[in-house]
Amino acid sequence: MKADQLVSPEVAAALAQICAETRRTVGLLIDRRGNVEHVVVGDISRLYLPDIGRSRSSGRLRGIRLVRACLGDGELSRDDLTDLSKLNLDAVAVIGTTPNGHSGPVSWAHVLPPNAKHELWQQHRVGHANQLQEGFGEFLSVLETELDLKREKGKEVRENSAFLVYVKTRDEKQSEAHVLELHELCRTAGIEVVETFVQSRAQLDPKLGLGKGALEEVELRCLQAGAEILIFGQELTPAQNRGISESTQLKVIDRTQLILDIFAQRAQSRVGKIQVELAQLSYRLPRLSGRGTSMSRLAGGIGGRGPGETKLEVDRRRARDRIRQLEKEVERLGGSRELLRKNRRNQGVPVVGIIGYTNAGKSTLLNGLTKSEVLAEDKLFATLDPTSRRLRFPKDRELILTDTVGFIRDLPRELMEAFRATLEEMADADLLLHVIDASDPARINQMRSTEKILGELGLSETPRIRVWNKIDRLDPDERIALLSEFDGICISALDRASSRPLIEELDRWLLAHGHAGSVPPTSDAIDGLDAYDPAQLLELGMVGVSHDGTIPPGPTIH
Repeated sequence: MKADQLVSPEVAAALAQICAETRRTVGLLIDRRGNVEHVVVGDISRLYLPDIGRSRSSGRLRGIRLVRACLGDGELSRDDLTDLSKLNLDAVAVIGTTPNGHSGPVSWAHVLPPNAKHELWQQHRVGHANQLQEGFGEFLSVLETELDLKREKGKEVRENSAFLVYVKTRDEKQSEAHVLELHELCRTAGIEVVETFVQSRAQLDPKLGLGKGALEEVELRCLQAGAEILIFGQELTPAQNRGISESTQLKVIDRTQLILDIFAQRAQSRVGKIQVELAQLSYRLPRLSGRGTSMSRLAGGIGGRGPGETKLEVDRRRARDRIRQLEKEVERLGGSRELLRKNRRNQGVPVVGIIGYTNAGKSTLLNGLTKSEVLAEDKLFATLDPTSRRLRFPKDRELILTDTVGFIRDLPRELMEAFRATLEEMADADLLLHVIDASDPARINQMRSTEKILGELGLSETPRIRVWNKIDRLDPDERIALLSEFDGICISALDRASSRPLIEELDRWLLAHGHAGSVPPTSDAIDGLDAYDPAQLLELGMVGVSHDGTIPPGPTIH
């Protein structure tokens, strides 16, 4: 056959005759010189190609095209288009065959470079093989040049590029907000999102999460976009994770792994790093089944980084031993933190905990009230380790403000258990400031998610004040409507002057609870931190303390 033809009329006629005589689909894998590399015989409707491997990394065409004949009108099947993309074939052509062995219409397709419409391939159809024009070799040369140009513009496979998948269940009403939150998690983790796919289902497929056809489409889009990470917006079961990985050959992580990865990046103190490692191991342990007797290397990168990754081959027994060891360490450090809290209670200084959904502005509020410089970023979970600052009022009244990790809906159970020692900081609070991002469209659901987590922690009865932050982003009518439905104080944490009503409310609360002038103005060790050196404080995660072991004082409110 001529190298410059997709398929010659003679070859098409021969394939059609064999197809009609055998009542089977017959195909050829042809190289660019026109030589037949493989002859493949399938059943009446489809072929099963030999294993020729994939060519993902280079992105170049394979240099082989598939030509097959089948009984019928020669329509391309889903399998044809899947093979075209997965195997990087030059083209796929299907020759229609009549019952008496005559060749008929020819349908063929080739891949497309990445484009705004996210189209993966282009299909063509002619009435007969003799209508196929020559110049196929030149066409391939132009196509590969365009593919190369697209890769040079940044569509090459990148380590931190990912394809997002979200399954919207039947009873779900906040899918759009959940998808936006998933994007924010990816941004915080340093992941570039190349595309998002949302499918509506009654529930996640027990094996693949998505339907089989939808998962094939997702895989093809990953191939085209150059994404090697597939992120699911829900937590996957071990069986689902294995099924998707085996079906797609992609790195698959779920929402829980993504959150764990962010925590691993943020952990600074020793207790924070231990808690992250404990949460990671607790999550991975049940997912080791089906991998033999030993754990494969704990991978780095998105979904796998963190202080707990030793890159050693760790079997399940050793993983359990490590978990027990970490739990004892967390318990030991928890005891030390309890001693700090006990000394603080003995001093009689009230503690006000700042809580709320992640990225609601808690650290910014702490900085604004106390003139501190605690890290505050427009990212989720910017704060992981607890931070404490003092706020002084007239007549020697003062309180301790404590900022801790932000909440998120469906907080992974592994994180809840591992960070229980840190979350206990809130259990000792006399008052909670529940900070809510008033400008977020999902603010009500975020508020309720936080209250649900407080209930799970046994803190539902702790007095709290709602603080509607970022109020400067709402117009006056929106503010009135918000406060007519919910109580609270409106502020903008970036504008300290707007926090005056909150400061006055805190002062009234101090007076109402018998804290009028209860702390001597010369006290520098109000919470017993003077008993610990800076190294111990860092180990305990008390990052908001001064070098002399005391909680840094905030400004005196006049």
